[in-house]
Amino acid sequence: MSGQANISAKDLSPRAADRVGGTKKLVKDICIYILLVIGALFYLVPFFMVIANSFKQKKDIIKAPMDIVGAHGMSLDNYFKAFKQMEFLKAFGNSIFITGLSTLAVIVLSSMVAYYIVRANTKIAKLIFALMISSMIIPFQSIMIPLVSIYGAQLSLLNHRLSLVFMHTGFAMSMSVFMYAGFLRSGVPKSLEEAAYIDGCTKMETFRLIVFPLLKPTTATLVILNAMQFWNDYLLPSLVLGKKPLYTLPLSTYSFYGTYSSDYGLIMAALVLTLLPILILYFFLQKQIIAGMVAGAVK
Repeated sequence: MSGQANISAKDLSPRAADRVGGTKKLVKDICIYILLVIGALFYLVPFFMVIANSFKQKKDIIKAPMDIVGAHGMSLDNYFKAFKQMEFLKAFGNSIFITGLSTLAVIVLSSMVAYYIVRANTKIAKLIFALMISSMIIPFQSIMIPLVSIYGAQLSLLNHRLSLVFMHTGFAMSMSVFMYAGFLRSGVPKSLEEAAYIDGCTKMETFRLIVFPLLKPTTATLVILNAMQFWNDYLLPSLVLGKKPLYTLPLSTYSFYGTYSSDYGLIMAALVLTLLPILILYFFLQKQIIAGMVAGAVK
């Protein structure tokens, strides 16, 4: 009895309580939250300053860029001027067409390729998967000159939106196949497919009606990741689209940068107009994105 009493007293000591949780854990959590808040501020402050400066005049931005409200107050003139000068509706239509078609192509093709690689499980499938994963380490800058040379000088396929869609789709396939394959291996039971085969479904019907709906978390994640990449991309569109009527929104914002001076208020307003659609998309898909990020992590 005395031994049990001693053990109980030891277990209930403040030091043991601190090891399990208690005050030490609380202090640790507070320190972590403080560090996270500080880190978030470092990332968010520039974004908030872009929004604040988009309502200010150029001279107010140059004089006091960190002020929330300029000496001449806040105004929407920058947004109206940017909307008109960057031909927002035309550039927005080009961005929607290129981003939407590229994202759709990536989702459809990568999900089918991943399904074949996982379920076929042959040497050819493993070789294809290994080659796709290996291609992820190749930087785009190392192939952009040959790419433009081949498509421009030899095939004359530049200054076409579909050419950019084709390139976007090709560059995004490897990562998308990798994520789909990981989820298919652990998140989609093969017994469901076998039951569909017994009911008379073909492989294509099984994939379309049974497998693909189960890939919703990963699909939502890839939609937002690829859409953000295509929407915000500047380098590849600048190499492929050389005519102003074909410009996307990131290319249109470059028209506000002059040789000797730039109107920073218009630039900030144009940046906000460019980012707003993709932020709205993220807002509606954020739950699916979080679920897709951890999908397949635990088998």
